Amino acid sequence: MSASTKLSTSVKALCFLAVNPLPKNSNEIADAIGINASKIRRLMAMLGKAGIVKSDTGMLGGFSLNKTPDKIHLQEIYCAIEDRKAFYLNVNKEKLNQSANSKKINNFFIKLFSDIQIEIENKMENITLKNILNHIK
Repeated sequence: MSASTKLSTSVKALCFLAVNPLPKNSNEIADAIGINASKIRRLMAMLGKAGIVKSDTGMLGGFSLNKTPDKIHLQEIYCAIEDRKAFYLNVNKEKLNQSANSKKINNFFIKLFSDIQIEIENKMENITLKNILNHIK
């Protein structure tokens, strides 16, 4: 699952849990948002490790939010499900035969993309699940 798909699927699942406060199992979440239940279980495990959702066992068990929607930030969700930056640049820094101009261009893009990454993270830190819920009402 690509980063954008994982993020949007996670947000859809979390929105579903926010408007349905009783615990929901992975099949219920999957049916509600139209995704495979095994993918939901993988995402819920990652979100659970991050403390965003909790899981209750037993007949009435399932997943529920561990925080209120206004305390769950998009950046927190992203970091829970991804192990790389939102704006990833793979510049080969190890090529020994790079020309001086190639190195300068690589350094330019590394700095540029680093600055963009900071802007993305700041923007995502200021968007909460509650903001998203309000937007889709």
